[in-house]
Amino acid sequence: MDKMPRWADVVLIPLISLILAAILSALVILFIGEDPVAAVKLMVTGALGSTYGWGYTLYYATNFMFTGLAVAVAFHARLFNIGGEGQAMLGGLGVALICLMVPWPHWSFALVGAVGASMLFGALWAVIPAYLQAARGSHIVITTIMFNFIAAALLNYFLVNLLRPVGSMDPASARFPEAVHLPTLHELLAPLGISFSKAAPANVSLLVAIAACFLVWALIWRTRLGYEIRAYGHSQTAARYAGISPMRITVVTMVISGGLAGLMAVNNVMGEAERLVMNATEGAGFIGIAVALMGRSHPFGVFIAALLFGFLYQGGAELALWTSIPRELIVVIQALVILFTGALDNMVRMPLERMFLAIGRRRRDRGEGAPLPRPTPAPLDKKE
Repeated sequence: MDKMPRWADVVLIPLISLILAAILSALVILFIGEDPVAAVKLMVTGALGSTYGWGYTLYYATNFMFTGLAVAVAFHARLFNIGGEGQAMLGGLGVALICLMVPWPHWSFALVGAVGASMLFGALWAVIPAYLQAARGSHIVITTIMFNFIAAALLNYFLVNLLRPVGSMDPASARFPEAVHLPTLHELLAPLGISFSKAAPANVSLLVAIAACFLVWALIWRTRLGYEIRAYGHSQTAARYAGISPMRITVVTMVISGGLAGLMAVNNVMGEAERLVMNATEGAGFIGIAVALMGRSHPFGVFIAALLFGFLYQGGAELALWTSIPRELIVVIQALVILFTGALDNMVRMPLERMFLAIGRRRRDRGEGAPLPRPTPAPLDKKE
């Protein structure tokens, strides 16, 4: 065993990073005069101890699944899409326009339309930075983060000047018609005899997010396009030599990434707010970066990491409500998780790699796992 096994890279490293972040967070809580054990119990109870808490945890996790998948797809092509915030904003604009302008007869038809509109608007907002990098050499990090601010200004213009109801002072669109309101988990589970909180905002878009995880897995590991994306990410020179167009892969990858980020609006705009408001994304586009890093850019890892950050969001809200611990401390905990899973990844990885390398050497020294000697073929009989 000359290198670290895959399971250690996918499971062990994020787990150790999470434990280190938890230890430092406990020290910070202890420093401000609170009991870290009681704080953890309150977070667990508030986020997972009731269907109400689960509803909010799953609602936040749904947002992070979409943005985490968006970042993960771009990562496979070694593209750093940090424009998920702006792409989600424009996705919300697409959802609002499709819900307000089309007289949908039922939420199921509206959901299909909203999925298409949100993906289209998010993809269009990502294709411009992609083209600028592929054709002009403009760095994708700079252009995507700049487009976040442009998206915020554009959304503000639409809400104040075009979508705001007459006589309203609130920079928000009109409420969507009741026919397009998405069913919550309470409404979905009630026919099955399962009780769930009516006040929880988790809705049917959670199923859309889970379906997106499966589709992204199939795209990246079961299609020719996914192979080309991964090949381009591993070596641009080799991919170009194999006939893979850098411009095509860059643009197509960013279009898919932007579409996934735009999908987040189905949850927070159509499913929860039921209208378009300013700052509806609430930083979920940036949290998607941490989710993709912790999930190792794998859809299943993104799903687990999104649940973790959903737990942190809801648990943090409970801490701020029932203790003197400020809500900003949860941002510190999230930052520590991002720090250990991203910037300080090698601090955990390198000692583990040395440990597994030493284990492999010891096994070879003891003869474990050594290939069996090939039998010597019998000599051919010579004719006399």
